Amino acid sequence: MDHNRPRIYSKQAIIGFSVFFSTLFGGVLLFLNLREAKKSRESYLVLAVSVLVTIATIVIGNLQENPRSTYAYFCGFVGGCLLAFYFFPKYFPDETQYDKKPIWKPLIIGIVLTAIFVAVLICITIH
Repeated sequence: MDHNRPRIYSKQAIIGFSVFFSTLFGGVLLFLNLREAKKSRESYLVLAVSVLVTIATIVIGNLQENPRSTYAYFCGFVGGCLLAFYFFPKYFPDETQYDKKPIWKPLIIGIVLTAIFVAVLICITIH
């Protein structure tokens, strides 16, 4: 590992977090990659696209008569693919130039946030 090279989250991590948490979460990982690579302007574009895709997912999901979790996973996959196969290669054309960041920290954050969200939903449902 070269300590001078920026460390970034991989395409696979961005897709995985987009599918299991949301496109916004995957977008934040790519945002952090771009910040690490000193591409500040591009990072905000990616973050904005991630927010828009997440909002579109929520709006379209709420229009469905019988929303299903497969819809959320599908939208996360599509959003993750947009991030990983359009934006990622655009800003990181040679991924091998970068060391990979471990996913443990964002994974723990994602699990904690999901647990809080589920707990709030349960409390709202009970009361």
